[in-house]
This record gives sequence, structure tokens and C-alpha cells, in this order.
Amino acid sequence: MTHASLKQMTRTPEVKLGHFIVEFATPGIGHILRQAECDFALFDLEHSGFSFETVKSATRYFEAAGLPAIVRVPSKEYHHIARACDVGAEGIMIPMVNTAAEAKSVVDCTKYHPDGRRGVALSVAHDAYGLGPVPEKLAAANERTTLFCQIETAEGAENVDQIAAVRGIDALWIGHFDLSVSLGIPGQFDHPNFLKAVERTIAAAKKHRKALGRLVPSTEIGIALYRQGFDFCCYSGDVWVLRDALAAAMTTLRKGCTT
Repeated sequence: MTHASLKQMTRTPEVKLGHFIVEFATPGIGHILRQAECDFALFDLEHSGFSFETVKSATRYFEAAGLPAIVRVPSKEYHHIARACDVGAEGIMIPMVNTAAEAKSVVDCTKYHPDGRRGVALSVAHDAYGLGPVPEKLAAANERTTLFCQIETAEGAENVDQIAAVRGIDALWIGHFDLSVSLGIPGQFDHPNFLKAVERTIAAAKKHRKALGRLVPSTEIGIALYRQGFDFCCYSGDVWVLRDALAAAMTTLRKGCTT
């Protein structure tokens, strides 16, 4: 079965639903998410402790299931970004992008000549170890790699219009907790300053025809955010879904067995 690529997804307004992987990089994870009818996976390197060796394996799991995956790298450093590309990540998410210059640097790290300055590595994981003309391989890699910039600082929110205008950036992604902390209002997602920053980001995404995403803690919030303009909705994370489902079952069983 053929599934849409991340690049194709960023070019349509329809909702794309995914799940956040921070703990369970098991061989079956791609098929589990595909059976749950996810459209994509977000695989975290910033807070999970996963290594690049784990990313390399997990990327194969997602590919086997036909599930596009976004890898959030730990920093804006070249060696983190380019290595994620080399091990096969289809999507790259960059934390805390603050300026258009930083966004342009991200493009340089992920794109081959003539679109960037990524060091050339061919017939490895990212191109399925295949052969072919070098110019065609470089162009194919540039087209495949899909870039998500996280807007999660006060500076990033202030400069979001210029960030969204950078050629090669495919999507914006609000990091809501870090954004609220940077604004000095930790966890206050209904605060006027937070809402203003979100509005600026939505407007920038619409103006420059970029996709827009966010982690969503509940289905109700996800639906509301989609109606605001967030077309990439990443529902919860593996740890929290397991914990909450198991806690609910334990509560029901304990109550039923003790009354």
C-alpha cells in the first residue's frame, strides 16, 4: 500500500494525526501506530535519551509499516541534524528556532548542493543503500527531507513571520510548554500573551502556506486546534497513553473487585 509522504502531507490542509514516541522504540512500533490509523510518528531525541543507533533502527520499523516519521533532534547543531538525515529520517524537527537566520542554517544542514551545505553520504541508510546518478540522488534527498521548525520561545514567536518565509522550511510547530515558560507564564495556555504568540504563528503559517503542528493532550483540544489552523495534530505520547489507559483499567478492576 502506498502512503503519502511527509512532504505531500505538508502541502495539503487536511488533518494529519500522529503520536509521540519517547520511550517504546520496539520493532513493532510502526505497525502498532499504523494499525491505530496514525498518519505519522514523532520520534523524540531531545528528551527521550534515544541514541542515533536507536533512530537508525526505529526508522526501519516505521518504513516497514509505511508510516512517515519525524525525528526531533536534540539541538540546532549540524552534527545532530545531518546525522538524523543520514540514518534515514524523513522529517526533521528542530527545537527552539528563534530567527530567520537560524532557520536558514537548518536548511543548510539538511539540504545537499545547491540548496544547502549538507555533507554528501550516498548508498547509506537515507537512500536505502541504492545506486544511481549523484545529481539525481542529491535532488531526491532534498525533495524528501521535510523540515519542521519549533516555535517555542518568545523570540521565535516574535520572529515567526520571517522564519516561515525561509525557503526550505515546510512546517511550523508550537512547543507550547517551552513557549509559555519563555513568555514567563509557565503552563498558562489561556494567558493573553500566550494566545497572542499562537495567533502570530497561525497567521505566519497561513501567509507563507506552511503546515502547522502541535502536541495535543486530548481529543477535544486537538479538534479545537485543528479548527484554528493546526493541521498536524500529534496526540499524546506512548508513555502517557499506556499509563492513563492502565490506570483507568486498574481503578475499574480494583473498584469492582473490592465492592
